[in-house]
Amino acid sequence: MITVFSSNHRLHYGTELKDGAIKPSFENPQRADTVLARVRSEKLGDVISEQDFDRSNYVAAHSERYVTFLENAWQEWTATGKTHDALPLVWPVRDLAIQQEPKFIDGKLGFYAMDAGAPISKGTWEAVRSSANVALTGVERVIEGAHGAFALCRPPGHHAAREYMGGYCYLNNAAIAAERCLRRGAKKVAILDVDFHHGNGTQNIFYDRSDVFFASIHGDPAISYPYFSGFVNEQGTGNGSGFNANYPLPRGTQWPQYESALMAAIKRIQAQRSEFLIISLGVDTFEHDPISHFRLTSNDFIQLGEAIAKAGIPTLFVMEGGYMVDEIGINAVNTLQGFDSLTR
Repeated sequence: MITVFSSNHRLHYGTELKDGAIKPSFENPQRADTVLARVRSEKLGDVISEQDFDRSNYVAAHSERYVTFLENAWQEWTATGKTHDALPLVWPVRDLAIQQEPKFIDGKLGFYAMDAGAPISKGTWEAVRSSANVALTGVERVIEGAHGAFALCRPPGHHAAREYMGGYCYLNNAAIAAERCLRRGAKKVAILDVDFHHGNGTQNIFYDRSDVFFASIHGDPAISYPYFSGFVNEQGTGNGSGFNANYPLPRGTQWPQYESALMAAIKRIQAQRSEFLIISLGVDTFEHDPISHFRLTSNDFIQLGEAIAKAGIPTLFVMEGGYMVDEIGINAVNTLQGFDSLTR
């Protein structure tokens, strides 16, 4: 299996507001480098660099004004004399204006953010753009005939919605890849999110559409981030009614219960006659992950990959979460090896 990787991910690393304090982000450069080292030590396959893609591919999943904000946010922030990470000050909740973009950077940061977990620094845009290009490069390989490819994206993307960032995510790499499939002629695409946290951003982008079926298996949002999405009754709206499926699971979930939800999601995906499958591959379902509470073991990830392979659909794996740095490479590559073992 080909892995797509960009060293530009190291341009981005910052702080987050967590547990009432400003701390170094859990989402750090070592994550991607550890996965890459495991890809190479296990001889998973060739590692290639990302191609450059036009920004219209990003706007396909987001909006023009949101992409423009990401491109210019650091310059606008430093123009005020600040040199530390840019984080939001105020959010437009409930009865506040939520459609009109503010003119000043402090307002823009809150307008385009769901939390204070997506800092912007000098290298953020270049890292974010490269991460999206990694996903686009990988999906091109799948479109051209590869049965599987791995986009080692960092920063991740599944919390990024059409017009907001959050949860370490800025551009939604999985959604951008899905849009690329549609642009290249596909009629039906599926996205399966196996990250511990609900893929709220991906759901937001496709919630009223029938050309992309979205399924997410995740921690119960009543007790798990992002708290405000991922419930069973969220099934799509308008043309998208019935094309969104959530499988929230309780604290301490182990493989047998997880597998039941996984097989239900895959059955739904197969019923859609999806031409391409995109996996938002978060391995923070691991039993020792520091910010999650499922109990999957490293060997369980092999079975995860095998189950995905049995769907029989050309598949792009897009790296999302996973914060136990010592095991993130093992668990991600175990998934890919499980998939490869049934598709060679």
